[in-house]
Amino acid sequence: MKLIPIKVDSHSGYKADDYPVSFYLDKIKYEIKEISDRWYQAQPATDGPIANYFKVRTASKKEFMIKHELKSDQWFLVTTEEPLIRFFAN
Repeated sequence: MKLIPIKVDSHSGYKADDYPVSFYLDKIKYEIKEISDRWYQAQPATDGPIANYFKVRTASKKEFMIKHELKSDQWFLVTTEEPLIRFFAN
């Protein structure tokens, strides 16, 4: 797993930085239209600190995984050995 630092615009509701609404990658702004999954890493793990993860779909139908490290308030795009972007037919 590789983490790429990104700038995120987030919705602050019940708590600060509740969920992402858009992010910037390579100077391109991606509007998030759907959060299809969300989970919380409660215990620090060998691969990082306590964090929220979001599986998101953009307006252009691209899917990404975003990580928000709570203590440092840093956002990352999560990549794997698989392709970074997955396109959808719909």
